[in-house]
Amino acid sequence: MERVMKGEYLIVLNKDEDTLSLVSLASNEVVKTIPSDHNPHEVVVSPDGLKTYVTCSLGNTIDVIDNGSFEIIDRITDPEFDFPHGVGIDHHGMLYMASTYSSKVFFINTASDRIVARIDTSEKHSHMIALTPDEKTIYVPNIGSDNLSIVSTETRKISGHIEVGGGPEGVAVHPNGKWLYVANQHDNNLMILDTAHHEILWKRKIGACPIRVVFSPDGKYALIPNRESDDLSVILTEQTLNGSTRPWEIKRIPVGKWPGGTVFNSAGTFAYVANNKTNDISIIDMTSLKEVGRIDVGIHPDGMALLVRS
Repeated sequence: MERVMKGEYLIVLNKDEDTLSLVSLASNEVVKTIPSDHNPHEVVVSPDGLKTYVTCSLGNTIDVIDNGSFEIIDRITDPEFDFPHGVGIDHHGMLYMASTYSSKVFFINTASDRIVARIDTSEKHSHMIALTPDEKTIYVPNIGSDNLSIVSTETRKISGHIEVGGGPEGVAVHPNGKWLYVANQHDNNLMILDTAHHEILWKRKIGACPIRVVFSPDGKYALIPNRESDDLSVILTEQTLNGSTRPWEIKRIPVGKWPGGTVFNSAGTFAYVANNKTNDISIIDMTSLKEVGRIDVGIHPDGMALLVRS
């Protein structure tokens, strides 16, 4: 069986043709495409780089991929999977998955690929997973309830809910662990909260229907794809002006139609944005903050992850 060579790759989910594309960042070309279960949406790579997990939302499964061969080796199922979507994974090998319509968070042991716990958020449309850097807390945006559930990874219980804006979907914690960024797709804005008390520190108007938040490896930038305005908001997380430091949108970069999944390469020198309606990936140079190219992939690419093979 052919093995994936050393290097950096994008794993791209082509949700409306039920395939996964492997893109080499050395050549910016698709080097392999494999079939998935129905409607692959979100993806995460294990910290050791050995496996990838893909939620197939309309198949109600999680595909498990061996990264050496880039082939599916297992499928995780459960009667309570109902549009499985957001995923996150910690350095202890625990996979966390939000099932949108059953409003549950599943804990899955990646050593055995078996479910070990499940939590009911009791909220509407629990959609994504955002881990804190210390991996002790998960934030789960509930799109239909306009709030976030706070889940302890240690007690495996919900410790509370945070009211935010309309239709929160994109959620991420800054690498310094101090700031929680929330993109509210119905309000077209970004909220930044402190993680200590969950107080709203700043609000920023951005593009139309923001759906993800992704930080650069050094935390300097947050990138937010705006689905309906076909652009990418670039947030400088600490802009100092007139003695005051605050997060500030410094640019909106035009990309393809319906941008979604966004990832950085490991050095943070380039970012990649999946354009759902133009069937391609925008390449963003993080020095010039400009789109410098496109990569053609499958039909309606959405979720993406970076795979590093060393």
